[in-house]
Amino acid sequence: MIYKKIKSIIYDGNRDLQEAMYVVLSVVSVAAWTLMLIEDLILGQRIEETVFLFGVLFMYTAVALVAIKHHKEKIGSVLAAFGMTLFFLPCSYIFDGGISGDAPIWFVYCVFYVTVCLSGKRRVLFYVLNAFSVIICWCISYYAPHMIEQKDTLAVHLYSFNALVLVCICISISLIFQSRMYRREVKRSDEQRVEIEQLNQAQNQFFSNMSHEIRTPINTIIGLNEMILRENISDEVAEDAINIQSASKMLLHLINDILDMSKLASGQMQLTPVVYNSGDMLSDIVGMLWLRAKEKNLEFHINVAPDIPAELVGDEVRIKQVLINVLNNAIKYTSEGSVSLSVQRGEYSDGMLNVIYSVTDTGMGIKKESIPYLFAAFRRVDEEKNRHIEGTGLGLSIVKQFVDLMGGKITVNSIYTEGTTFIIEIPQRVSGEQEIGDIDIEARKEMHVRHEHVTRFEAPEAKVLVVDDNASNLLVVSKLLRNTKVQLTTASSGADALQKTLNEYYHVIFMDHLMPEMDGIECMKAIRTQVGGRCKESRIVALTANAGGDSRALYEKEGFEGYLVKPISGDLLERELYRLLPSDVTNLIGDDEDILQETISWMNKGQRKVAVAITTESVADLPQELVDKYEIAILPHLVHTAEGTFKDGLEIETQGLLSYMDDPDKVVSYGGPSVKKMEAFFAENLHGANDIIHISISKGLANSAYFTAVEAAKAFDNVKIFDTGHLSSGHGLMALEACRLVKEGKRPDEIMEELEVIKERVNTSFVVDNLDFLARAGQVSPRIARITKSIMARPVLVMKKGDLGVGRIYFGARERAWRKYIDSVLKYPMDIDTKILFVTYVGLTKKDMDWIRERIEERMQFETIYFQKASPVIAVNCGRGTFGLLYLRKK
Repeated sequence: MIYKKIKSIIYDGNRDLQEAMYVVLSVVSVAAWTLMLIEDLILGQRIEETVFLFGVLFMYTAVALVAIKHHKEKIGSVLAAFGMTLFFLPCSYIFDGGISGDAPIWFVYCVFYVTVCLSGKRRVLFYVLNAFSVIICWCISYYAPHMIEQKDTLAVHLYSFNALVLVCICISISLIFQSRMYRREVKRSDEQRVEIEQLNQAQNQFFSNMSHEIRTPINTIIGLNEMILRENISDEVAEDAINIQSASKMLLHLINDILDMSKLASGQMQLTPVVYNSGDMLSDIVGMLWLRAKEKNLEFHINVAPDIPAELVGDEVRIKQVLINVLNNAIKYTSEGSVSLSVQRGEYSDGMLNVIYSVTDTGMGIKKESIPYLFAAFRRVDEEKNRHIEGTGLGLSIVKQFVDLMGGKITVNSIYTEGTTFIIEIPQRVSGEQEIGDIDIEARKEMHVRHEHVTRFEAPEAKVLVVDDNASNLLVVSKLLRNTKVQLTTASSGADALQKTLNEYYHVIFMDHLMPEMDGIECMKAIRTQVGGRCKESRIVALTANAGGDSRALYEKEGFEGYLVKPISGDLLERELYRLLPSDVTNLIGDDEDILQETISWMNKGQRKVAVAITTESVADLPQELVDKYEIAILPHLVHTAEGTFKDGLEIETQGLLSYMDDPDKVVSYGGPSVKKMEAFFAENLHGANDIIHISISKGLANSAYFTAVEAAKAFDNVKIFDTGHLSSGHGLMALEACRLVKEGKRPDEIMEELEVIKERVNTSFVVDNLDFLARAGQVSPRIARITKSIMARPVLVMKKGDLGVGRIYFGARERAWRKYIDSVLKYPMDIDTKILFVTYVGLTKKDMDWIRERIEERMQFETIYFQKASPVIAVNCGRGTFGLLYLRKK
């Protein structure tokens, strides 16, 4: 009963670890000192000592009980440590035999007690006090031994032995309980983490569903409203319709703010950089906010510097969201005067431009003491004065977090009652050299002028299927595409769609994502694999109410040819349809310039993303015909000379480099591309593939790009790096094998597993004329190079377990060494895969190559022999007169 009571106190969830350990140590200390009291009574010690021990035990127990009952464990631990350090242990030292008694062992226990029960400055203080007490006691024992009461030999041994046993038991029990409590805390933490993750998932699912449910009716409103604007209506009705459109878009903007705040809070927000037109983006912003300014009789001005690049690379959606929030805020808090947006060019470095957006208003301004709270969520400054102003209170909080996420900064200049200026700096990459020039964006704000919709193509022979469980959405898409004259069919569920695709071929299928029973992704996969289905090759576009980069990545990975976010505009829908329809079924009505603009940057017309792309480096030494045949993306290594840095194989070629190195004073080095270059390379190739397997040169070689590639791949979930353990065309053979596995339909993880087996079958070796170039590259010492050259030694360099070493050494004339090398490498023809042999060389003549081919064919026959000139990076290490035979051994 007592044990259960103590256990419940120790494991009380309201106590932290130190407080719980105080309870444990109090229990074991009281038990130990009770046994010591019994020991004194049995051994018949002096009554004064027994009374002293009883008093200490009573006082310690009383303090512990009061501290535990009133949850004052920290105070109790300080009092107990104070009593032990400065009273009980010094007295015990003097009365129980000094250094020969049991007190030294209890001093150790006191240090353990302080370590476990105290923290911070208190712990340090009692370490010092304990050390002071020990020094005083030991000094008394040495300088005034007469003050120490000596015990007989038996008593001293019994006391010290029992103290040792009790202290060991106390510490052991304490550590056992501490370990258990740690495990309980870890378990509780894991359970809480799982619970938090589940709550986050539930919250995200709720917001996602909310977004879908709200966007669906807004899609109907905006879609049907657009059909009204297409009709021959009065200017008054048109203006009302335009106001409906503007209000609907603002409602969507508020919904996006709430969703984004949730993502930012959970750390799930990701940026999606794209190439965008800066003028068009600013025009969109003006179109959305000009009416709101007009309603309040405010002037709305935009000033754009003509040297702003026409195209920038950044997260257009988030940049637009930032500017809309700040401008909307300025309009809300300005009752008269004007609101202006200025866009200027900032610092430019390494292709990155700091674009400076300044938003100035003549509103009420912000109090100085309120500025620190300006970017807090759900909070308004000067609440009493601004209580009548609408809004969620999320705008500026989201702005601050987005700007920080994009690596920018935001500053505020404000004079209360006179106005405010927000200055936002966002670094963006420049795409192209064209500047925006002198444009009048304000002229585009005349939203009250109705622009007639013009259908730019007709496709009466095209068959289109629209799949959506919401009848209103089907109606909207049908009406928006009515003027294109396509043969449009609708399906209200995935099962209905599968029934239709079984009997009819459709050029394009628009597929809603969230549908009951079978969602859009499942339906798309079912159509692709449908037995007897007629739409396996149809172009499928996702229609979704879930906006954001994560949705885009999802549809891209799942294999959709495109995606459109609800609410859908007629122009975007027509452009997407035109992009995907075969050219032979479309008839252009007007200029096709606008039609050909893509709505999705990651998908080109007529091009479907491959499942897995193989990439490698220029040092793989592959013939261009094989690179083109297997569509292998090549990332060049870099060659560094006194004249500059050159891309391997692109800006410098092997023969020119060898001629340059004929001068012994010329220093040449090499290295892989930077992490930044690697990231850009992977990002570019992911436009055309769902996954990338990068075949890298052996990580065991100097200046290998493997580790850089691994670091760059951390930015992507679908990029894998494979260490070939080889170089040159041995490395290239691994890339070709990876392409073969891709063609067989293997998954990325299966390809990686098979490549691990295949790399053991690759034979990579070179015979070199001398070691001069290796010495210059720092691979061997100059002394070794001179010795081998003087004795006409021609080493064979062999790749073994990822490292380059010397296999054999041949002596004598070049031709003799070459003959022996070829005979040795092709000694067992039955073990060699005869499909491909690479003869990779540096600085050989045609006569040399003819002689090598003839010698190889005397030994055995290969289906294909490629004589491949080594890349400049390989040549830097080997020098003229080097060649190698590289092939696969049979399984």
